[in-house]
Amino acid sequence: MQELKNIVSENISRLRTDRKMTQFELGQELSYSDKAVSKWERGEAIPDAYVLLQMSKLFGVSVDYILTYHGADESLPVPVKKKTSRLIVALITVVGIFTVASLAYIILSLSGIFYPIMFQYAAMISFLVITVMNTLWGKRKYNIIFVSAFVQSILFTIFFVFLDFGRIYWQLLFLGIPIEVIILLSFFLKLPNVCKRKKSGK
Repeated sequence: MQELKNIVSENISRLRTDRKMTQFELGQELSYSDKAVSKWERGEAIPDAYVLLQMSKLFGVSVDYILTYHGADESLPVPVKKKTSRLIVALITVVGIFTVASLAYIILSLSGIFYPIMFQYAAMISFLVITVMNTLWGKRKYNIIFVSAFVQSILFTIFFVFLDFGRIYWQLLFLGIPIEVIILLSFFLKLPNVCKRKKSGK
């Protein structure tokens, strides 16, 4: 662990000095104090995942670059790949959603209310967020998977809500079959247009 701290401290210090930034300036960019930056650079602590992501964007490197030993011979950092950073953003977002759900579940549990369906809500929201992110950043052809997962998560959420009230309507789950067919057909209907555009060079 200390070895990792030393590697991270060396990389942060090197990236900061290469950008001619003071510890105070770096702290301001990250909404942290210069004392926190000093701790990182002395190897006394490691920034959390969110701060590492902020640093990677600030310095134009990948998070892996900050966590990897490079030696004194390497002068320039490896540029961050957009796909990598976007994947990390998506993962952090999903983890954040489940963290909020876990916190809510713990708070309710302390009050004597056990509401595990909170995690089903988190799953449903996560699939929605991933679908939006993939639409904006990724390949839209994969949306067929994410949209299907989102729709199924909605059905399961409704099922568990009724189950929570002591009612079992398992027939609701059968709705997933025709809905999946509709989703598949709607995506396949767009394929001829895509093919035409590719052939015409548009």
